[in-house]
Amino acid sequence: MLFLYNKDHHFNLANIVTFFNITAGVFAIYYITHGAFFAAALFAWLGGAFDIIDGKIARKYNLSTQFGIQLDSFADFLSFVIVPVMFIYFAIIDGKELLLFTPLVVFAFVYYIISGLRRLIHFNINSDIGEVQKFFVGIPTPLGAILLWLIYLVWLTNIINEEVVLIFVILIAYLLNSKIKIPHP
Repeated sequence: MLFLYNKDHHFNLANIVTFFNITAGVFAIYYITHGAFFAAALFAWLGGAFDIIDGKIARKYNLSTQFGIQLDSFADFLSFVIVPVMFIYFAIIDGKELLLFTPLVVFAFVYYIISGLRRLIHFNINSDIGEVQKFFVGIPTPLGAILLWLIYLVWLTNIINEEVVLIFVILIAYLLNSKIKIPHP
């Protein structure tokens, strides 16, 4: 069991928790594609909890490595970019593409995915192992995911329509790589 606390082992404790994040994301996608949006949301939020825990474990037990940084970003891409944008698409937009102007729908979702990926790559290039910055430049992908979930909840109340949802998806995608400074908790 010493491998759990071995910084150089790919299956150390922090990385195992990150793998749980990835697993939760895979289950969320499964439920999204089957129209079980409540179950999908539960797994998405579970993935978010694992993301918080893996970082705390990595710092507490000095398990931060370049492998762990890359693994965490892949998990973040799945859990905080792919899952929430798929959730919005399947829960709100699916089947309404022609009514909403298909090129705009395609643009909104592809732009969000590319923006999230760009943000994570940029973060990895500029991160130092074991160091936590005082603030983020641009909104972090977990915050982008939370904002998408909030858009979904507002849409459920019929306060906004699908066109407004698309505008918010594009706006949040833009904010991922903006110059806005967000304090790091």
